Amino acid sequence: MDQQQLRTLKLLEALEARDGTTQRELARDLNISLGLVNAFMKRLAKKGYFKIRTIPRNRVKYLLTPRGLREKSRLTYDYIHYSIGFYREIKAVLRALFSRLEREGVERLALYGRGEVAELTYLFLQDSSIALVAVFDATGGGRAFYGHPVKGCEALATTPFDYVLVTQTDDINTHRDRLVEAGVHPDRVLHLEHLAGSAQVPVEGRGARLGRGEGKAKAQSPTLQESSPLESNR
Repeated sequence: MDQQQLRTLKLLEALEARDGTTQRELARDLNISLGLVNAFMKRLAKKGYFKIRTIPRNRVKYLLTPRGLREKSRLTYDYIHYSIGFYREIKAVLRALFSRLEREGVERLALYGRGEVAELTYLFLQDSSIALVAVFDATGGGRAFYGHPVKGCEALATTPFDYVLVTQTDDINTHRDRLVEAGVHPDRVLHLEHLAGSAQVPVEGRGARLGRGEGKAKAQSPTLQESSPLESNR
């Protein structure tokens, strides 16, 4: 299941569950941009997945058509199969990552992003000695994530951590750039890109400090310390 199918499913679920909503509310609740919601809504409308009915206070109700309900059922079935494989793979990836971080002496991890990957990260983090110290996303707003208020990027500068793990699986470069603009050193940004088919988690900046003449032996099996000497954010 790709990102487009997943977003289609989430939108159809949200439309079915609401009596009246706006695209801005959908964008906020689904944690995607307003422009992306608008583009998806236009595409779904052309496919005949819902009808629009105006209700009081300048709001609209989206009514799923029989075709929309069938598509939602099909995507739900596909999502179940996708989730089983995704869970197994990310479990292996995260456990390998946390084991390596523990060997490097990492004690404090912050997350950037919410959703399923963040929830699984929190779950598997409980089996390690690493503490979750903060959760961030693009908007913040103080919503709770397992007891941690979700903060905006402006709070990064005053929050102590060793690394920030990006739990978003799309637009990795955009999220990383946002963190760097907020003052996080690139070497302290971890991400889960290239997740499928590998239990190796790429670490942003890995090998960036290896000189031209430092041979291939180090590059074949780098550690976090080789790419970013461990220094706390505070």
